[in-house]
Amino acid sequence: MSRAGQWFLQSGIQEKSGGVARYYRSDLLRNHAVSTEITGYTVSALLYLHSATHDARYLERAVAAARFLSRYAWDGRFMPFEIEPSPEGLVSYFFDCGIITRGLLAVWRATREQEFLDAAVSVGKSMAADFASAEGDYHPIVVLPEKRGLPRDATRWSRSPGCYQLKSALAWWEIDEVTGGGQFRQLYDRVLVDALRGYAAFLPGHEDRVKVVDRLHAFLYFLEGLLPAASERRAAAALCDGIRRVAQHLGETAAEFERSDVYAQLLRIRIFADWAGIVPLDLAAARAEADTLAAFQASHSDPRLDGGFFFGRKSGSWLPYVNPVSTAFGLQALALWEQYQAGSPAHWRILI
Repeated sequence: MSRAGQWFLQSGIQEKSGGVARYYRSDLLRNHAVSTEITGYTVSALLYLHSATHDARYLERAVAAARFLSRYAWDGRFMPFEIEPSPEGLVSYFFDCGIITRGLLAVWRATREQEFLDAAVSVGKSMAADFASAEGDYHPIVVLPEKRGLPRDATRWSRSPGCYQLKSALAWWEIDEVTGGGQFRQLYDRVLVDALRGYAAFLPGHEDRVKVVDRLHAFLYFLEGLLPAASERRAAAALCDGIRRVAQHLGETAAEFERSDVYAQLLRIRIFADWAGIVPLDLAAARAEADTLAAFQASHSDPRLDGGFFFGRKSGSWLPYVNPVSTAFGLQALALWEQYQAGSPAHWRILI
């Protein structure tokens, strides 16, 4: 955990504005553009590191990232994926808004600064109002500023509504814990029902095995989103089924393409499902996943690399992306594995 934490502090992946780049290109020696989604993930990761180490630098960096989101990126109307327009123009993602909202709530819990709670509730309301479609689901992407749903692409999970959106809906559950009233909890419940109804068709979902691995990542978001409802019969059954299916597909595709976040997410959900009393942990599988995941962490004299986690490898060759999300998921999964072995369970809310 310590080397990954130092990567967040020293690599330059977080810019002076507080925003965080999508990834570092180890072949080009430069960061990609700042992303609000990645900044939201990093807020949660830095707060997790602060809670584990009590190092004030992590809290300071988390607050800086949260202020970037609440003051610079969010203007009270929409949360763009990137501040500068892409070739498709300025867009916002339903999924990203949920991740950002959870990060803002986490920093509010740590600081009790009203600014962060206000921004989290505002973004949560925007998710419900701005992404709702005529079909009764939520657009995955809207074009800004008009908030028009981007045409969907059934061959790309990120451009289609689906069960993975349940991870983002966790933001509504957490807002409701703070504000009460039940309206936000009803929004989560609605997405839960739809996700449970349709999740079985999500995997494999594509003929290209590389695309199947990408879908494993998204499907694991669905399993993570089930955790508040894990005691309910259908959710518990989906957790059991889902863990089994991911492990099977992972074994079938690993020789061609591996993503570090998939190993991290699978290890995390195994541990949380065991702690919830739903699926006893497969110790041999968890140990193998932890060992494989640890190999994705860079060891290098360059601080832009050292301690960060590579995104993935194809046919045994590393891809040149050192990724804040991969690093956040990786450090937490390995820490939870140690925590599991020490016999000290944690609440699902800490899940980055």
